[in-house]
Amino acid sequence: MRVFSVSHKTVFVVDHCPYMAESSRQQIECDVLTKSRSQGVIPLAPVSKSLWTCAVECSMEYCRILYDIYPSKKLVNYIVSDSEFHILNSWRQEDQSVQELMAALAAVGPPNPREDPECCSILHGLVAAVESLCKITEYQHESRTSLMDMAERVANRGRIICLTNAKSDTHVRMLEDCVLETIQEQNKLAAGSDRLMPIQQCELVLVHIFPQGDDTLVSDRPKKEVRLRDISSVLSSEVHSVRAGRHLASKLNVLVQQHFDLASTTITNIPMKPTLNVCEQEEQHANTSANYDVELLHHRDAHMEFIKSGDLHMVGTTSRDSGLKETVTLKWCTPRTNSVELHYCTGAYRISPVDVNSRPSSCLTNFLLNGRSVLLEQPRKSGSKVISHMLSCHGGEIFLHVLNSTRSTLEDPPSISEGCGGRVTDYRITDFGEFMRENRLTPFPDMPVDAAGRLPFERAKAQLERHTRYWPMIISQTTIFNMQAVVPLANLIVKDSLTEDDVLTCQKTVYNLVDMERKNDPLPISTVGSRGKGPKRDEQYRIMWNELETLVKTHVGTSERHQQVLECISACRSKPPEEEERKKRGRKREDKEDKTEKNGKESEEKTWTQDSERPKGLTEREKDDQSESEVIKDSPDSPEPFNKKPRLASEEIVSIEKSKGPVSLLSLWTSRITQANSRKHQEFAGRISSVNNKAELYQHLKDENGFVHFSSNVRILNYPGHLL
Repeated sequence: MRVFSVSHKTVFVVDHCPYMAESSRQQIECDVLTKSRSQGVIPLAPVSKSLWTCAVECSMEYCRILYDIYPSKKLVNYIVSDSEFHILNSWRQEDQSVQELMAALAAVGPPNPREDPECCSILHGLVAAVESLCKITEYQHESRTSLMDMAERVANRGRIICLTNAKSDTHVRMLEDCVLETIQEQNKLAAGSDRLMPIQQCELVLVHIFPQGDDTLVSDRPKKEVRLRDISSVLSSEVHSVRAGRHLASKLNVLVQQHFDLASTTITNIPMKPTLNVCEQEEQHANTSANYDVELLHHRDAHMEFIKSGDLHMVGTTSRDSGLKETVTLKWCTPRTNSVELHYCTGAYRISPVDVNSRPSSCLTNFLLNGRSVLLEQPRKSGSKVISHMLSCHGGEIFLHVLNSTRSTLEDPPSISEGCGGRVTDYRITDFGEFMRENRLTPFPDMPVDAAGRLPFERAKAQLERHTRYWPMIISQTTIFNMQAVVPLANLIVKDSLTEDDVLTCQKTVYNLVDMERKNDPLPISTVGSRGKGPKRDEQYRIMWNELETLVKTHVGTSERHQQVLECISACRSKPPEEEERKKRGRKREDKEDKTEKNGKESEEKTWTQDSERPKGLTEREKDDQSESEVIKDSPDSPEPFNKKPRLASEEIVSIEKSKGPVSLLSLWTSRITQANSRKHQEFAGRISSVNNKAELYQHLKDENGFVHFSSNVRILNYPGHLL
């Protein structure tokens, strides 16, 4: 269908009945105080506008903003209602201007307070507004002509804004019912006419205006706080109860932003200096310079870059003039440019000042209309400034240009370290690419429903939810996703349902992991940020089993077969006591290896200091060898050690002091040679019968009384075959 939105047609219905001549009671001072006031001059009394004047001024401001930003394809039809309706313009493009409407309103004049109120009604204008919406605009006629036989595909939508003084909520409901009945009647007439179009959608905005100081008799039903009251599939209504004067102006300023998808930007710190050639006639008497702010309205897409980048810290301040809408604050940038300079712009949008008659707004518009351009930067407390927008004039119209303040699509893609993760670079990029391929969306020619009654997009969302229940983003945060042995289970466990073969495959994967743990195979544990060799082997497997159990538990509620996989993992994790004893011996062996390796490295640097202690530590090494052989023998995967030649009794008697320091490579080699040589000769008889490595010689020379005629004590050293 050729879309024409509700904002394509807007009908203003303004009440011209006698009660609209009542004062708004918002006083305006007409006496301008000056320093040179002559004595005896009576100051002028303040005046106040009527409800009619407030309604006309605010509706004209609504139209001015609309025509500034949308010079075409957004049309307004203005109707005045009293004893009859008065249509001030048509849907033609040449009638769409504020000057045409102001001239027509001047011809209508203010309401007559002496006129009979019973003869006047806003209903005349509402009926005429519905009839006007059924008329075809130039753009709709052009679309219907281009479509030829499919002219019925052109939509007809519109909006009615009624400014009146309602009596009560019952009166408001009566007006809504009248509009609904009129739409139904006009749609019947339009169905059989080529010059009329039925109304597919109509929005009725009722604005109840009452003077200052009075209490409202009409309940407020704003569009945002209370949903639109759906009267039918065609008509929807909203009610705003507003005081006349500046409150009404603020309300219509908010409505025009809502109806036409506009946003607000406030330009701050605009300097008023004679060197800028801005309003020279007004600045020539100024002795000092000052800064001022100007609020502009434009299409919301001008802030799209802020929304995409998430840089919305400027948004949130309340605009000074509108009072209710949020505004984005941009700062006047001192280095101005000429229009001949080119900038990389991603969009240009027409602007309209909120307070068009204020002195700051006129200064800014005159400055820009003289051919100058102004760069606008985002206010920042620290860091370099970012120029995001530019104001420039083209063909007598002022545009807000959106400059590319982010990385261009023509540049190289950014490094992954420049993302939100900062220095984190070990993302699972390859796995994420595979994840995207498994979850691609494709268009469906029809909308088939599965057994559970789900549509394709619902099944796709459910699949994406299952795949992301447990999906670590960083390589160092996972173990099982770095193991090729776990891939079959990880791919099957995310499925909506498992077959018997799938359960067997998952169980086989678990048994393979048990076999790896029994063989003490290494795991791909990341050691990033940790010192040393990382966790022990049994700790690595504990981490792996915990993560695998976490993955399966997230899907255990999917089906009973998923529960079977979890039960298999739990059964394999519960080890018998003998298995725990073997793992304890394995940990003891690893501790011995680490201790020996550490002592060996330290001793190599200090070999020259260990020569005096070479005989020491030999039995310590023998004890280590013996304990190591016992550990290897008790290990489940180690073969039975071969039977060594038993040592002689003399070897068990030898006692040497333990080494107090680390054992050097020379000491280890000497100890090995000593042990090898001790098996190749018969032990010295004196060493066997010695006490504390001392043997008494020449015992046969003792006399009968125990006196030794010639005796000597000899120390026996641990050098086999030699006696000193």
